[in-house]
Amino acid sequence: MARHPGAGMKAARRQLPAPFVVNVARLGRRPGALMPLHEQRISPTRIGLDLVAIPADGAVDLDLRVESVSEGVLVSGVVSARTAGECARCLQPLTGEIEVELTELFAYPDSTTDATTDEDEVGRVVDDAVDLEQAIVDAVGLALPLSPLCDPDCPGLCPDCGVVLSTAEPGHHHDKIDPRWAKLAGMLEPQDDAGPSGDGER
Repeated sequence: MARHPGAGMKAARRQLPAPFVVNVARLGRRPGALMPLHEQRISPTRIGLDLVAIPADGAVDLDLRVESVSEGVLVSGVVSARTAGECARCLQPLTGEIEVELTELFAYPDSTTDATTDEDEVGRVVDDAVDLEQAIVDAVGLALPLSPLCDPDCPGLCPDCGVVLSTAEPGHHHDKIDPRWAKLAGMLEPQDDAGPSGDGER
């Protein structure tokens, strides 16, 4: 039977490793077997919250201990990366760093943990590999601030004109007139003296 011309390309794409997949075949399901992991991976997608995140194509440093235990593979250690976003008050760009602790169990196929838990509770060892992506996404999302600030004392934006107050001239403000008095203020403005006088010459 003839194959679709694009079938090979689709299969190749499916076989590409995910960015945070770790091969654990060398552990051999031997409890106590240990594999240190010190690598830098590139995240193809943004990881984080609306205002701050690890940017797409950002480097993520893995400093992990990968250990075989009776029920699966235990991954523990530190994940760190640079972050980018914008200040929640002044909306100016900001950068920073994040470091999160990771402790994640991935159950072996046919283990008791595999039989008694759902995949959204405990990850799985699949084809002698574990995928750390969701664990990293969850840990980073919990660690990042919902309202990041460029400075704890950032004054934000002027509510009237939108200028960044931290860079505005000292004493920046706008005179406001109560709308109830606005009409009266207009009536009290000086009249134009260029018009004819009521006391013209006779």
